[in-house]
Parts: sequence; C-alpha cells; structure tokens
Amino acid sequence: MIIRTTWLLFCLIFAGATAQIFGQPRPTPSPARPATTPTQVRPTTTPTQTPAADVPVPPSRIALIDTEMFGDEKKGILRYVDAIKSIQPQFAAQNQELQNLQNRMNALAEEIRKLSQAPGNERLIQSKREEGGRLRQDFETKRQRLSEDFEKKLQEVTGPISEQIGKAMDQFARERGITMTLDLSKLLPAMLTAIPAVNVTDAFIADFNRKNPRVGSPARP
Repeated sequence: MIIRTTWLLFCLIFAGATAQIFGQPRPTPSPARPATTPTQVRPTTTPTQTPAADVPVPPSRIALIDTEMFGDEKKGILRYVDAIKSIQPQFAAQNQELQNLQNRMNALAEEIRKLSQAPGNERLIQSKREEGGRLRQDFETKRQRLSEDFEKKLQEVTGPISEQIGKAMDQFARERGITMTLDLSKLLPAMLTAIPAVNVTDAFIADFNRKNPRVGSPARP
C-alpha cells in the first residue's frame, strides 16, 4: 500500500514536469480524500462496585423469665398470688359438686367390680354402667363450665396486676441493659441449654415484691 502511493505520487510529479517542459497545461489534480481514521473502540468500563458500608450491630442481651413462677405461693409474685386466692372461694361450691360426682363414680366403679366377680349380675352391672356413663357426662359438662367461669373471673381480677407486671418487666430490662426477654415456660420444649445467669426470674420477682408489697393480709385458699 505504501509502495503504490509512492509510485502514484511520483507519476504525478513526473507528469507535471513533462507538461512544463512541453508547454502543456498541467492537469488539476483531484482533491485528495481525507484519510479515514479508524474508529477507536473504547474499552467497556465495568462500573466499580461501591463496597457496602458496614452497618453497626447494636449489642444485645437476652434474658429468660419463667412466668409460671409468678403464681407460686411461696416464691411467686405476692400480689398475683393474692389475686388468685381471692377468687377461689367464689367457686368452692362448684368444686365441691365436682368432688361429690367423682366420689359417686369411684363408688359405682367399685360396685361394678364386686358384681363382676359373681355370675348372674349382668343386668345389674349393665344398669350400673349406664348410671356411671350419665355421671361421667354430667361431670364433664360441669367441669367445663367451671373452667370457663374461673378463667373469665381470673382474667378480670388478675388483668390489672398482669399489666403492672408487664410494665415492671420493661423497666427491669431497661435498667439492666436487657434487649430481649423470653418466657422460659413457653420455650422449655425447645430449650436445650441455658446459662443459669441468663434466667432472671428470681431477681425480677424479688425486685417486683420489694417495689410492690402485698396489700393487707393474704387471703386463705
């Protein structure tokens, strides 16, 4: 390519010189085309990824509290225990009725056992069993009713003290830098190991009883 261009340039110069020598007009050369510059392919720049900023993780401290201990008569929260005891006399009659039914069913079962030892008592045994079935159905119905009534009254009486306990737990956690409190009684099936220092049940109950002493004398069950 370089050789051909040089030869063409030489021919043009030679033709111009010959024209001047022989008196012929010099041909006007056609304008040269501008050399095309090859398009430069810019390298594809991969955007640099900005490293993610390190997000600070706040320190955490988890504690366990066994809420079932609140109702313990000796080691629990005194005000909560007194609230439960205050409603027990209201259901004494229903409890006694259930106890009487249980005693009758036990006595009936013993009668059936003795009758079964001698032949010829099949009809009487069947009658006793039917009576026992009626007693069992009556017992279950009254027991379910007692459970519902007691639970409703329990929520009514222990609601204010339960709310007070919840607020006290929040304050107890803030004062000791605890960021999360878990109920141990709900986690026992899934709990494998736990450091004893993590369980703050006794410490919280003692703190609550000190700040909220029981009012009046405790009610008798």
